[in-house]
Amino acid sequence: MARKVLNVGGNSKAIPLPSQYEGFEHLLLDIDPKGAPDVVCDARNMADELEPGQFDAVYCSHNLEHYYEHDVTRVLDGFIHVLKLEGFAHIRVPDIGGLIKLLAEKDLDIEDVIYRTRQNVPIRALDMLYGWQRQIRTSGVEYFAHKTGFTRQSLVRVLRNAGFTHVYHKAANLELTAIAFLEEPDEFSRKLWNIRTESNPEPRDPVAETVA
Repeated sequence: MARKVLNVGGNSKAIPLPSQYEGFEHLLLDIDPKGAPDVVCDARNMADELEPGQFDAVYCSHNLEHYYEHDVTRVLDGFIHVLKLEGFAHIRVPDIGGLIKLLAEKDLDIEDVIYRTRQNVPIRALDMLYGWQRQIRTSGVEYFAHKTGFTRQSLVRVLRNAGFTHVYHKAANLELTAIAFLEEPDEFSRKLWNIRTESNPEPRDPVAETVA
């Protein structure tokens, strides 16, 4: 049977997953039915509404920052609920620590453009901190706003506190990536993410550069 990945808050299946998920069965969970998700659900309610132990992976790209700090734990509890014991959560969020450092070093203003997307859309510091303001304004939907943020250390800490025992991570291009396991990663996962050691890494150990 094909491995299954639950894409939490991914908006649409038209947005491709990282190459590591080639061959996985892709199920999309989103609160907005407009993107035709397989599961319409508030991620905070996953533990109550979804069957346990269904998925080999949970992929959550730029969604975790859309919940208040006290709700992040509920979302992560949902991840753990739907994951198989040997599964993993793959999380990507803006690097707020890196952003603050950049603003200070370059003496930038909160309204200055920090980068442009592949579609040449300008993203300001304000958008990284509080959500893409153009999208929030034109959609009228408040859940596009950012309600919390993460540094490298705080992301690792919240994942460990939720119950993930092995957390591999890196910071690059003002984005944090974490691969979090409930137990020591098996051979498949070590090869998939090019994890170089079986031991539980300290928070400063970066995940391999091949992580998407």
